[in-house]
Parts: sequence; structure tokens; C-alpha cells
Amino acid sequence: MIQSMTGFGKATAIFGDKKINVEIKSLNSKALDLNTRIAPLYREKELEIRNLLAKTLERGKVDFSIWIEKDAGEAATPINAALVENYYNQIKAISENCHIPMPQDWFATLLRMPDVLTKVDTQELEDEEWNVALGAIEEALRHLVDFRIQEGAALERKFTEKLDNIERLMHAVGPFEKERVAKIRERITDALGRILTVNYDQNRLEQELIYYIEKLDINEEKQRLANHLRYFRETMANGHGQGKKLGFIAQEMGREINTTGSKSNHAEMQNLVVQMKDELEQIKEQVLNVM
Repeated sequence: MIQSMTGFGKATAIFGDKKINVEIKSLNSKALDLNTRIAPLYREKELEIRNLLAKTLERGKVDFSIWIEKDAGEAATPINAALVENYYNQIKAISENCHIPMPQDWFATLLRMPDVLTKVDTQELEDEEWNVALGAIEEALRHLVDFRIQEGAALERKFTEKLDNIERLMHAVGPFEKERVAKIRERITDALGRILTVNYDQNRLEQELIYYIEKLDINEEKQRLANHLRYFRETMANGHGQGKKLGFIAQEMGREINTTGSKSNHAEMQNLVVQMKDELEQIKEQVLNVM
């Protein structure tokens, strides 16, 4: 079964007073385009995270985020009270010595001073915490892959519908193809018959008609299109990672449909060709989402 490149996965894990959040989003892309936002504590594991994502997801524009939530009391940046007092005394002394008015809003002034609200985080990543975080990443990946599989199943149903429509339209061309040959023969013969002053060789006329009709024959195009339709179905059944191949097959289908249209020379046949092109265009649009 094919997979879509569109997906979303989310997971959370608890370690002590921390809540570890992981989100992964994926859209279509020609190759793997990976963008990561990693909490500072886990940045030393960025290469390991990237390798895991690349191995699992293969293709797509992927946005990965991992961040930590803490209890509000723990997360608040502490105010350096000793430094605030020191700044207060310095400003007061300068004000008295230089006869400069004291600040109207002491708190606003003091809290803007350097390092008053500086938080120093020297925490090191423990193996136990990383194992918990890695478990959350793997869970989010599983959710995203499940999402891709569901989207892939929907795409496969859509492709099958469009392939069936193209196949039906291709078979509908048959009766008009036979009618077209008879009309071409009749039109040429009638035109020659109206030119009374011209004598022509009947045998030579038949030879030229056969040559002309053979140039308009579309049996080979129909056969190749049928082969491409079958190959498209087989490729879908082979599993994920077939998106590029399906795109190539769709291009080949387009060539056969276009050649059929150029040889049609019949209004009803050309209408059927336009409908086949419309169905194929919808396949081409959606095949870009296949991994």
C-alpha cells in the first residue's frame, strides 16, 4: 500500500516535574527537507534525532519540535535580590552625591539592570531522561506513519477511481474509431468523385487510403496506455516509496493520451480524449503527495 507524505504525529511524556512534548508535521517534497526545533537540553542529541527521522520518514518536508514544560513555580526566572539591593544602594548614593532626582518607579528601574533576571541553567541531560524523550519521539513517529498510511489508502482509492475512468473512456473510443475510418474513406472518395475532369487509378487510391488510415491508427497507443494503467496499479500494490515511479508512469500515460488526441480527427473521440486528460491531470496532482 502506498503512503502519503502528509502526516501529523504528537506525543507527550513525563519525567519528574517535566512534561516533554513532541510534534512532527510532514508535507510533500521531492526529497527529505527536515527542519528541527529542539529544546536546549536535547540539542546534543540532534544528530541522533535527525538520523531517526530520516530513516523512518524517507521523504517529505518535515517540521520536528521537542520542548519541555515545567511547573510554573519551577519555570519562573528568579530575581537576584542581592544584586537588586546593590543596584539600589549605588543609585541612591549617586543621586545624593550628584544631586540627581531619585527614580519615580524603583522596580521598573532596578529590574532593567543587567543580570537581575538572568537565569543560569547548568542542567545536564541524563540517560534516563533521554530514554523517556526518545520514547516520546518514537511514539510521535508512529502516529505520523499511521496518519500517512490512512492518507495513502485514501489516495489509492482515488487513483483507482481515476484509472477505472480512463480505462472506460479508452474502451469507449473503439466504436468511434471504426466509424471514423469509414467516414474518412467516404469523404475522400466523394471529393474525388466531384472532380469530373480527373481520372485516377482505383488501386492506387486504395493504397493511399490504407497508408493514410494506418497513420491515424491508435491501436498501439491504446495498448501502451492499457499497459501503463496496469503497471500503475501494480506499482501501488508494491508498497510505499513508489511516488516518483508513479509520477513517471503518469507522464507516459499522458504521452499516449496526447498522441491519441492528435490522431483522432473525430469530434467524439476528441471529447473522450479531453475527459481522459482531465482524469489524468487529477492523478498527476495527487501523485505529488505519494511518498
